[in-house]
Amino acid sequence: MTGRSGKGGSSGKGGSGKGKGGSSGKGTGASGAKGSSGRGYGGRELGVRLKSARGRTHSSQLWLERQLNDPYVARARRDGYRSRAVYKLMEIDDKARILKPGQVVLDLGAAPGGWSQLAAERVGAAEGKGRVVAIDLLPVDPIPGVDILQMDFMDDAAPGRLREMLGAPADVVLSDMAANTVGHRQTDHLRIVALLEAAAHFAVEVLTPGGAFLAKVFQGGTEGEVLNLLKRHFSSVKHVKPAASRSGSSEMYVLATGFRKREARDEVEQGS
Repeated sequence: MTGRSGKGGSSGKGGSGKGKGGSSGKGTGASGAKGSSGRGYGGRELGVRLKSARGRTHSSQLWLERQLNDPYVARARRDGYRSRAVYKLMEIDDKARILKPGQVVLDLGAAPGGWSQLAAERVGAAEGKGRVVAIDLLPVDPIPGVDILQMDFMDDAAPGRLREMLGAPADVVLSDMAANTVGHRQTDHLRIVALLEAAAHFAVEVLTPGGAFLAKVFQGGTEGEVLNLLKRHFSSVKHVKPAASRSGSSEMYVLATGFRKREARDEVEQGS
């Protein structure tokens, strides 16, 4: 279980590449959410089919075709973002407004850096108005305004290092982490839930009152214990599935807002 990011939509094989440097400021906000076609976050483009190539497996062929036909991958290239996953966070934040200027944000499972890019833009981290701390087992190219730690989030030393880097309570904790899978459904499910639990418990430890927690989950993969934990600590807990999440995927996100002070939590627990 590595705590690796699930954001690599346009990076890696067949994608748009990671691209060094900071966020361009493009594509943010409600107006920036529309593509050049004016058809929302992704738009629709003509289908592309590849000729089969020697040495390329059928699954690789399908993956490449999906990438070439994915409007969010093309949009990420145009807007200077490192992955298509940035539009998932963009859509959620355009509706929920969890990212605000001057905030401290923690991004768990940051590679290749798309969510950190957007968070840095919206809190003003590059201008010194806010701060973004990111962690991933994989290397992440530098992003202006983002402090990056290359380490497994599940490493026992990771929480302490992150607290030191934050230097203050976080306003928002983001997690697009995905556990390494082995193909065994029950084992993979346990790994996914364990990673979510770890992220949720850490968020509860570092968030400031009124803070927010956004994490990737999978349909049928949010155990009752995790939801109960979030409901005890947050005034609102709900599931969201942004349009940028592929329709065939079971991926969705849990959004918890209104982190309660300890006194408020005690009142809720006593009243239950």
